[in-house]
Amino acid sequence: MRAALYARVSSHDQQTLPMQTAEMREYAARRGWEVVLEVEDVGFGARVQPKREELINAARRRRIDLIVVWRLDRWGRSLLDLISTLQALLSLEVGFVSVSDALDMTTPGGQALTGMLAVFAEFERDILRERVKAGIAHARRQGKPHGRPPTVTSCAPQAQALFAQGLSKREIAKRFNVSRTSVRRLVGSISEPAA
Repeated sequence: MRAALYARVSSHDQQTLPMQTAEMREYAARRGWEVVLEVEDVGFGARVQPKREELINAARRRRIDLIVVWRLDRWGRSLLDLISTLQALLSLEVGFVSVSDALDMTTPGGQALTGMLAVFAEFERDILRERVKAGIAHARRQGKPHGRPPTVTSCAPQAQALFAQGLSKREIAKRFNVSRTSVRRLVGSISEPAA
């Protein structure tokens, strides 16, 4: 099997990079896998991991059969991120192995564990959704406004009256703290008063 090794460190933790890579190479050698690609991602708290994306693209192009990481937290930034990328690899029929966590998606047991992780990720999303709903309900009971602020349409009659009195669209926009485009929409059918 053609394996790709993925190592990631934050910028202040670069001393573990050689250790991660060495352990992954040894593991691949014990399993008889050919290491065809090694990727090292260095960055502190990056939401986008460009090297990881390159690796996923290599999987899509069928250049690799599996990805090996040192630990799961090196691959995913969050549980949801981890699950979505693992499911993408599973759909591509690309294996995934975490050396330290004993997760091996090339086995039926590892694939079952991935399914269970997906259930937990969905549970986490549901809990978050319920917390948000509870917070909104609590704010509403306390009379606090929620949602988008009122738009200029609530001020339409006043804006149209001011425009008819000769105020410019710019002055009306400043008065209501809205964009001139919003004012143009409100007073679009009214012709500009003579100066």
